Amino acid sequence: LLMIISSISEFLRTMNVQKMNWKNLHINSGWTLFLDRDGVINRKIDGDYVRNLPQFEWLPGVQEALKKLASVFGRIIIVTNQQGVGKGLMSGEDVESIHQHMIKEVKKTGGRIDHVYYSPHLKQENSDFRKPGIGMALQSKRDFPEIDFTRSIMVGDSVSDMEFGKIAGMITVFITNGKTLPEQANLIDHSYVDLSEFTSKFSQSV
Repeated sequence: LLMIISSISEFLRTMNVQKMNWKNLHINSGWTLFLDRDGVINRKIDGDYVRNLPQFEWLPGVQEALKKLASVFGRIIIVTNQQGVGKGLMSGEDVESIHQHMIKEVKKTGGRIDHVYYSPHLKQENSDFRKPGIGMALQSKRDFPEIDFTRSIMVGDSVSDMEFGKIAGMITVFITNGKTLPEQANLIDHSYVDLSEFTSKFSQSV
């Protein structure tokens, strides 16, 4: 019975969160948007890593979404785990070339990425710089002191992204990419199919 009550409570909580109106948060240029990379900005490679620029592929509508989001948020920050570097499958230079390409192309289309932080650490290193640790968030605040985590949104497609956001005190948005929500629904404040849907629904409310 307790399990049933708990399940019903979690369902109702999730439904209430989904109905939360973005407008009530008064989001403006004082807010920061944190974004995961693979699966949010670009297409993931199942069972592998995006090792170099030729393997980088924008997800549909992302550049247009970033243009709209740049008109709202004061800072747009990418935070991404890239342990392929730690495994020796790609170099830091490979990752940086991808990120410079992203920043340049987004700027061309009228959008903005203020900075990209990445963790090259292996999972077993338990580095706080690797999500769900919040080392990248703390570094972003050192670099951009105006960032306030209580006025920030974390958008990602993994449980570690949601943990990262919650530990830092951010609002969390889960990108499903057409898949079912993970069991850890308590970590998710909102969910959308992709960044384009998030931007569309979000833009209607602010």
